[in-house]
Parts: sequence; C-alpha cells; structure tokens
Amino acid sequence: MIASLLVPVLLSAVALFFASFLSWMVFQLHRADWIKIEQEDEFLDALRDLGLPQGSYMFPGCKTPDEMKSETYQQKWEQGPRGIITLFDKVNMGKNLGLTFLYFLVISFALACLSTLALAPGTEFVAVFRFFAFAALLTFLSAIVQHAIWFHNRITGHIIESILYAVIVGLIFGFFWPAA
Repeated sequence: MIASLLVPVLLSAVALFFASFLSWMVFQLHRADWIKIEQEDEFLDALRDLGLPQGSYMFPGCKTPDEMKSETYQQKWEQGPRGIITLFDKVNMGKNLGLTFLYFLVISFALACLSTLALAPGTEFVAVFRFFAFAALLTFLSAIVQHAIWFHNRITGHIIESILYAVIVGLIFGFFWPAA
C-alpha cells in the first residue's frame, strides 16, 4: 500500500514547498510577523558588545526555579521589559530550503502511513480528502498554536498556511488514492 502512495507523497511535498514559497514571497503572509526596532543600530551595537553566542535567550532570565521565586527576579519581571530573543548564524538559504522540503516530504510520508491504518484501496475521493485534510491540518497547525500561546508570536499567516496545506494534501491524496 505504501508503495502505491509514493507518487502522492512526492507530489504533496513539492506542492507544499511551492505553496510555502507563494505564502512567504508572493502573498507575504508573514510580512507583519516581525517588527523593526527603530533604534536598530544602538540595539545591534549593544548585542555585539555582549558577544552572545547563537541561541534563544529569555529576559529577564533565570537558571533555576528558586531563582525565579527570588525578589530580584520578580522585581525585574514586574519592571519589564520581558521577552525572548533568538540569535543565529548567517542563514544558509540552500540548507533551509532543503530542510523545508525534507520536512514536507516526511510529513507527507507519515500521513500516507497513517492513512493505511484507516483507509482501504478504493475509498472514495471525499473520504480520502477529508481524512488527509484533517490529519494535515492537525499536523501543520497544532504545534504553532501552542508555541504562540507561550511565546506570543503572530500566527495569522500560519493558520492560513495550515488550512491551505491541508487542502493541498487532501486533494493530491484524494486524486491519487489507489483503486480497489
């Protein structure tokens, strides 16, 4: 059964990769996800002076639960600002694009494997579409919502993408589902 689903797995990964490109570069769904710091030069100079290695930092920060309970930490928390900053090395677009495609390929393959537990060859298009679209929506949307709850990032673009990705996966697997 899995062998008969390799074509829709590959087509889904390619279609999702292309949809991701359209989302980011053409429709720019993530344009408002990040805000430019007005005093950027001063901010960057201050960060350079700190010499922090790449990583994600929370401020105010603490190393232990006991430190979080301390009066000093609580005062910093109340006074603000509070936030998270991620520092990374130069972006390797080729590597990131390759990993994005691999992610879509793995998700499509995992959904195909899951489908073999629930759908038989010859299942009608609507049932295949509903199964794949729902499973894909859960896959693409679930993690970003929990992340947004904790880290306050914008998710509007991700919600739109997740719905689009779910429809794409549902359509492709629905059209290529093996006959009985």
